[in-house]
Amino acid sequence: METFIEPTGEIFDETQLDGTYLQHGQCCLIAYANGYVVDFQWCTTENSAAWGALLASIPAPAVVVIDGGAGLAKALKIAWPQTAIQRCLVHIQRNVHRHLTRRPRTTPGKQLAQLNYALTKIVTLDQAAEWMAGLAAWHSQHRAFLNQKTYATDPMATTPWWWTHNRVRKAYNLLATQARRNTLFQYLQPALLNQVAGCVSSTTNRIEGGVNAPLRQMLLSHRGMRLERRKRAVEWWLQQHTETPAPVHTFIQPHHHDPNAQVQPIIEEPIGPALYDRAFSTEEGIGIQHGWKGL
Repeated sequence: METFIEPTGEIFDETQLDGTYLQHGQCCLIAYANGYVVDFQWCTTENSAAWGALLASIPAPAVVVIDGGAGLAKALKIAWPQTAIQRCLVHIQRNVHRHLTRRPRTTPGKQLAQLNYALTKIVTLDQAAEWMAGLAAWHSQHRAFLNQKTYATDPMATTPWWWTHNRVRKAYNLLATQARRNTLFQYLQPALLNQVAGCVSSTTNRIEGGVNAPLRQMLLSHRGMRLERRKRAVEWWLQQHTETPAPVHTFIQPHHHDPNAQVQPIIEEPIGPALYDRAFSTEEGIGIQHGWKGL
């Protein structure tokens, strides 16, 4: 039984977006606001077309909180150009941590790890300005370090050179790019806070903990379903976690009724001794024997 969600057209202060993958490349893009699922969209990859199809059905909110899924930034520019974008700070921290590892070996790497750790501790605009200044100072101090190159000694090498400290470079570029796009500290901006009722989230924890985690647990509890049944289960779960879940009978369509359906007859097993079996039988001469030669 296929289910769907009919968007209400309500304009939300904050909307969180995220995608959940099933199997065989199937992904469910989910929109979440005010503690409820707003809408969803199936796709095979998180591209701009798939995200655009989801955003087209929802009025633009004041701010959207995202984890940086592929294609989402392009779709937001087209569908919600006036909406402020807040990147999930926890996801940024994890990505930077993956590049730097737990124990950076270089001094610049250790200093950048400290800046990354402080990212989720910022609660005021002054702290945000101090963090931005610290990132700029770090880059000014270690610019030569980032630009160091290693050249191949083999003249036949396909890559003649590469960045010596490529992992630290990637970690810095990730932080610098989001700082340049002004997506790190939207949750502290007074102009945005004046538009919304309450605070703005700095992470996607609400959709992660309120939708994705229980959704994955549901699929884990009912593992073994084929793909189409898993998709129907996801759709049903999402529909039942909207603000106004629809009654069950509204999803029954005429094609679900087939009066000409053939019922497979139940074949009863015959009553009597088995014609072929692996059970123990004395008639075959392999019974329990006593005495000498069975006497």
